[in-house]
Amino acid sequence: MFTVGLTGGIGSGKSTVADCFAALGVPVIDTDVIARDLTAPGGPALDAIRAAFGDTVMQADRSLDRAALRRRVFADAGARRQLEAILHPRIRQAVELKLAALAGSYALVVIPLLVETGGYRDLLNRVLVVDCPEALQIARVVARSGLTPDEVKAILAAQASRAERLAAADDVIVNAASPESLPAQVATLHQHYQILASASSP
Repeated sequence: MFTVGLTGGIGSGKSTVADCFAALGVPVIDTDVIARDLTAPGGPALDAIRAAFGDTVMQADRSLDRAALRRRVFADAGARRQLEAILHPRIRQAVELKLAALAGSYALVVIPLLVETGGYRDLLNRVLVVDCPEALQIARVVARSGLTPDEVKAILAAQASRAERLAAADDVIVNAASPESLPAQVATLHQHYQILASASSP
């Protein structure tokens, strides 16, 4: 199946763009959703995370303390790599299983850390980047999450730069204005991807 990887920094609007594609009937696989399922109570990655990081990242009810884990991995690059080593192979396997079960001309796979990991290129036909100025990313994340600007800047510093992301892009959606500008951009790309997918099918 023709596959488009959707990425962008935190607060860039990936979820909104993915929703626009879904509204057009495009199957969407979100690796963040897969990661949450893997780390939910009883999830297949939870025991490995507890073994690696200890009870300091667990709640009293034995569920994952996501805020504590986020603080830990953003303060320690080694811890972040350790978490990625636990999650990324499991996420990748789940993506492959979901893609194999889909029908349609093409699918969208939302991969926030696509540029950082470099691990999905062989699965993807195109890379679509949602782009906006960094100041706008910070403002959006502060407004929705309760994080401080400095905390958001720390997350941004741990991600690929805007320039690195744009360099990896085959296609770009600019999300610097109102959300109303997105459906038209998505509709244009949707037509483009349908043409590319039909041309690539045997």
